[in-house]
Amino acid sequence: MKPIRKAVIPAAGFGTRFLPATKSIPKEMIPIVDKPVIQYIVEEALQSGIEEILIITGHGKRAIEDHFDTNVELEYDLYQKGKAQMLKLVQDISAINVHYIHQKHIRGLGDAILCAKSFIDNDPFAVLLGDDMMYNNQNPALQQLLQAYEKTGTTIMGCQPMTEEQMMPVDALKGSQCADSGLIRVHNIQELHKAPKGSQNYNCLGRYVFTPDIFEILNRVEPRDDGEIHLHDALRLMLDRQTIYACPIQGKRYDTANKLDYLKATVEYALRRQDLGPSFREYLKEL
Repeated sequence: MKPIRKAVIPAAGFGTRFLPATKSIPKEMIPIVDKPVIQYIVEEALQSGIEEILIITGHGKRAIEDHFDTNVELEYDLYQKGKAQMLKLVQDISAINVHYIHQKHIRGLGDAILCAKSFIDNDPFAVLLGDDMMYNNQNPALQQLLQAYEKTGTTIMGCQPMTEEQMMPVDALKGSQCADSGLIRVHNIQELHKAPKGSQNYNCLGRYVFTPDIFEILNRVEPRDDGEIHLHDALRLMLDRQTIYACPIQGKRYDTANKLDYLKATVEYALRRQDLGPSFREYLKEL
């Protein structure tokens, strides 16, 4: 079984839920404190052992490429002013090995993943959604999925138990617990518009591990009425031919495409900072 060394981060969507800010700023570049969302995602991939990262970009996303590129003028200015710590910060970002493919037409998450086919080259790979942050500083979410993949060698989805407070609509899965591994064998994936009662459901997270046969299945998926190829439509087709597992992820999830979750992430990440946490906590108490 091949180890997983490649990851794909789809980041081509318009981010309409954050208009007007996303009219000129990619939603993935909106900062959580002082670091853009997509950098947290990239760092999670690197911490999990990923060596090559492909970001699927679209119209108006040049700022993402600029962020991970070298900025000679900025680096020289920081060097001249003796700001060694800041210089190292920006140099470490530009040292990350990131590739890019442009999604010419925004046709959904499934189409974005299809854009990565030549980069993947018949290898198993990971997918991390560019606006779905997971906090676990001991065992990153993607690393948990990769550990699960080593047991199964098949498609793995990230999930967490759904609560009645879950924001709707949401993609949810039903399955049966595997007593030996702690994984969930997936039986169905559906979009829910209200929280279910009296049944065990799991919320699908923006973390996946795929074998390369996902591309053939995505090519068979019919676009919906909105013209988009939905990834979970492909996963439902895949369930007819092979077993899919879901891995319950330990950690705090923030859907930063949702304004309330974005605010929670900003506050909670600030509180975790040694340089900001104590004084920010006191401010919140006063507020």
